[in-house]
Amino acid sequence: METTSSSPKLISIVIPVCNEAPSLEELAVEVRAAAAAHTLTVEVIFVDDGSRDDSWNIIRRLATADPRIQGIRFRRNFGKAAALAAGFKAAAGDVVFQMDGDLQDDPAEIPNFLAALDHGFDVVNGWKRKRHDPWHRVGASRVFNWMVSLLTGLRLHDHNCGLKCFRAEVVKQLRLYGEMHRFITVFAHSYGYRVTEAVVKHRPRRYGHSKYGPGRFAKGFLDLITVTFLIGFGERPLHLLGSVGLVASCLGSLGLAYLAVCWCLARLGVAGYGPIGHRPLLTYSVAALIVGFQMIATGFLAELTVARSIDNEHVYNIAEVTKPKEAVDL
Repeated sequence: METTSSSPKLISIVIPVCNEAPSLEELAVEVRAAAAAHTLTVEVIFVDDGSRDDSWNIIRRLATADPRIQGIRFRRNFGKAAALAAGFKAAAGDVVFQMDGDLQDDPAEIPNFLAALDHGFDVVNGWKRKRHDPWHRVGASRVFNWMVSLLTGLRLHDHNCGLKCFRAEVVKQLRLYGEMHRFITVFAHSYGYRVTEAVVKHRPRRYGHSKYGPGRFAKGFLDLITVTFLIGFGERPLHLLGSVGLVASCLGSLGLAYLAVCWCLARLGVAGYGPIGHRPLLTYSVAALIVGFQMIATGFLAELTVARSIDNEHVYNIAEVTKPKEAVDL
């Protein structure tokens, strides 16, 4: 049976903030306007990720004036993933939104996301079909999104869109660290939640400057490799490391076996066969054999680590449970 979000009791909106002082008051006004226009009960959670401007003072002022607004302040900058994790932990709503604080995300899109949840989806990801960003950033983003879709199997146009919507049970299960906020939808999909996307209006930046540079894309690619490994082999690392090790060991063994035959034929005086000590194949074969054994040994160690750390944690996700009928005395 699918659940719907036709009338959530409370909607939590988590907004990570890092030096966004000029936009916060206007964003709060827009959120209140969207809630009033559609009769929504909302709470807004601003998470100040070590801002050095006046962001925290504005958040405190907004929270004092409106009980629906609360703020969380970090002692220093811990990153967007940490800010979202803190906001998700504090969220009390049945539905949780994440939204950037730079006014490029439009709170008026909230009803469209709720409508998508009504169709049985658990996660709704924004899709900035028309982007107001420099061409080089748009191009790199498209390549990155294509790679994420290819490697993870979750086909979305804009994995890193800052506007997302979740059922509360989804965010309570997510474990965010580092810069893994880019792959929230991927992790949710790996748990079996239904993920879709909704086209959103991407507004031009009016205040400040983008925090994303070329280095972020390189880090994103490395994180993608990590996510792909965690999803595919997080609980069975030996399957990957051991497979690579077996292939390397077999290639090394075949090379050494061939060289052994060549050495024997050379000792017997067969024409065309000479010493093997200076042949490159000998070096490559020995190296492949050593690397193969190391990969297998590393896989075993990884399996032991997983087995000891996982303890009683289960790697499945229950959707619902049917209760047995009460026994009837005959």
